[in-house]
Amino acid sequence: MILIPVKNLAHSKQRLAGVLSQNVRTKLAKAMLLDILEVLSAWQKRPEVSIVTGDPFAIEVAKHFNFRVIQDSENTGETDAIAMATHICESQGAENTLVIPGDIPLIEVLELEKIVHSAPAQGSVMVPAADGRGTNAVWRSPCGLFPLRFGNDSFVPHKAAALATKKPCVVMSLPGIALDIDNPADLKQLAAAAGERHSQHLARQWSFAELPVAANE
Repeated sequence: MILIPVKNLAHSKQRLAGVLSQNVRTKLAKAMLLDILEVLSAWQKRPEVSIVTGDPFAIEVAKHFNFRVIQDSENTGETDAIAMATHICESQGAENTLVIPGDIPLIEVLELEKIVHSAPAQGSVMVPAADGRGTNAVWRSPCGLFPLRFGNDSFVPHKAAALATKKPCVVMSLPGIALDIDNPADLKQLAAAAGERHSQHLARQWSFAELPVAANE
């Protein structure tokens, strides 16, 4: 089961508040989510996909792709959302989960396939963010092998928790998954990267020399 937690997009990407208005941040978050779901839709041998959310746009776009929605009525954050969704997966007999965030728009099917093919029968696979601090993908088998605690510096604690299970832990470097969009430098990298994704078209509209001004127009 692939799990994608999506918080309320009307208040998304707060770490970009210094350079982007909330209206633009919401547009960016929607574009990135759409990019990710389009990639997942193109993955022919994918596991089942579930969007863990209470956000109206996320629900609408999930239904458009015929992906499952796990209702997150509390909207208290990714950690609580994934804990709740994991319990549901366990109760329904899912053997594993792959958790990815909604802000990695350059994700590729080939990268997802590498995770699945590298996954141990029991154990974990983790893909750190480009800065080595965050965690941008986590495969767990069984589903509740260890709890996930998301945040700016989640990778080291996640790896420690995985190793504490005494099960194999595979760490992979995958550039598309590694790029999450949290700061102006990430936006510049997104705009400069090859590709024509929704979020890239949006980012390329902005003048990065005067980003706070351009983004609020």
